Amino acid sequence: MMKILLTTLNARYSHASLGLRYLKANMAELYDVTEIVEYTIQQSVDEIVENIEKLNPQIVGFGVYIWNIEQTTKIVQTLKVLRPEMKIVLGGPEVSYEYEDQPIVQRADFLITGWGDISFPELCRQLLSGLRPMEKVIVGIQPPLDEIILPYDEYTEEDIKQRTVYVEASRGCPFTCEFCLSSLDKKAWSFPLPKFMQAMDKLYLKGLRQYKFVDRTFNLKTDFTTTILTFFLDKLARQPEDKLFLHFELVPDHLSDELKELILQFPEGSLQFEIGIQTLNLTTQKHISRRTNLLKAEENIRWLVEKSHVHLHVDLIAGLPAEDLASFGEGMDRLYAWKPHEIQLGILKRLKGTPIIRHTDPFGFKYSPEPPFSVMENNDVNFEEMNHMKRLAKYWDLVINSGRFKHIEPLLLESTPFANMTNLTNWLYKHLGRSHAIRLEKLFELVYEYLKDIKKVPADILKNAVTEDFLRTGIQGWPKVFGEAPEDWKERLSVMNKSRQGNSEASLPKRQQRHVE
Repeated sequence: MMKILLTTLNARYSHASLGLRYLKANMAELYDVTEIVEYTIQQSVDEIVENIEKLNPQIVGFGVYIWNIEQTTKIVQTLKVLRPEMKIVLGGPEVSYEYEDQPIVQRADFLITGWGDISFPELCRQLLSGLRPMEKVIVGIQPPLDEIILPYDEYTEEDIKQRTVYVEASRGCPFTCEFCLSSLDKKAWSFPLPKFMQAMDKLYLKGLRQYKFVDRTFNLKTDFTTTILTFFLDKLARQPEDKLFLHFELVPDHLSDELKELILQFPEGSLQFEIGIQTLNLTTQKHISRRTNLLKAEENIRWLVEKSHVHLHVDLIAGLPAEDLASFGEGMDRLYAWKPHEIQLGILKRLKGTPIIRHTDPFGFKYSPEPPFSVMENNDVNFEEMNHMKRLAKYWDLVINSGRFKHIEPLLLESTPFANMTNLTNWLYKHLGRSHAIRLEKLFELVYEYLKDIKKVPADILKNAVTEDFLRTGIQGWPKVFGEAPEDWKERLSVMNKSRQGNSEASLPKRQQRHVE
């Protein structure tokens, strides 16, 4: 009989909560009366409340994050009216700091800030035994990592087959980047490697082939990193036909020769590195306490692009202190010249508890009062410019990061991507009035018209580029705006569609789906 419900609202079904699985794994004698039930932010509040009420738990633990706090607040408020005897316990980054005035905290029974692996089971023991803790807000105990039971047995067969499985070989971060919650740790802690590798092997034997590591500083300790990479290289050597995909967050200015040698052994499609550059403005770096050696980062990124098969996803953030659009554009152009496979353009968010808050008054920061609390303007970027950047980031995702416009991309961006993307953004927004819910055919047609009418790309060059990119979408029919269809269009489309036969549109890669969100 379930007494304790662990739940959260994930951003989408494909995400599986690592935090809930840690809690379940560490429930000790309460393990058998504890269940995990996950929802998504796409589900209605009424539907979720009804489901929880039917389960009738005595204790509900909610994981609260920036993407789900609005819906979770409504769920908690409704449950406390409907079933006031039900004990509601909150945890997660969005309620671990600046929680005093948050409506969700005011309505809940208890809040555990920070680590919950030990403190949540202990609170449940007290509540089920009839004891009521003296304090509503409980500071989570941070145990040594070797005392935490690893959560990977909690991933089900369905998780392994259909969802993103998150793993972590370490927690924390030694860096102090002021926009990031990990800056509060000031240190990284590693799980005991033998036990962790046994867990990874067990997941592999269960059929897992895609591992998403959430470690903030995966490559700082060379021996630690090489042990993990060697483990997966051994798997690839034994079963080369059995594809693996590994995602890591990489510190870009720390790449030893030993690590490079291992990276070179991974085949195409098996490694993805997420790299946070965030800004190339040295003054801004100092304001946010960031210490990236940009020359070394450039050297390593260029090496990874030119020598390895790694797919690189590199982040930039707009709206940081002392960086106007001109400076951001210069940084974006410089980063683009390093040729990473993706540049993710983000907007600064005011995460609760982060040191970036100290710059609010000196730099005139104004943040949205609604999640995800993005900056609306500051002394260096006004409201209109920031809205332009938000649109530019969205169009960049749709056109450049989507991979749908590979032949068109150089015609669009040339050697000055920021200026050219700014012009395209203004033109698209003028014609669409939005940056979401755009049909893929419509997006292709508009980009084609822009290149033809505004950039005056020669007709033959444009026709070749748009033919190659549009063919790869698999969309039936040749849009009239492109002019006459190539003579071999239908034959080439038929051959490509036959090669994809058996795949439903929903299961195709993002770049081949017909609609853009």
